[in-house]
Amino acid sequence: MDAQQAIDLTREAMTTALWLGAPLLLVALLAAVGVGFLQALFQMHDPTISFVPKLVATVVAVALCLPWLIERLVEYSQVLITHIPQTLAGG
Repeated sequence: MDAQQAIDLTREAMTTALWLGAPLLLVALLAAVGVGFLQALFQMHDPTISFVPKLVATVVAVALCLPWLIERLVEYSQVLITHIPQTLAGG
């Protein structure tokens, strides 16, 4: 394996990880901003109040995105596994 192949594999792995994590992180961010706004509006400054809505929103997002996440991960794994002989041969 030459340096360019290693860079390509690393770039593809990082891109896939970003695509898999982005929807969940965005949902958690939106929930945190919404709860933070409501806490500021009602002047409740308890950090435990924001934990449960973020957790529920993230679990719902995982449940809704799970088929897409699994499909994307399987596609990446298939491409990676089919290219093992080429990578080992150095071409």
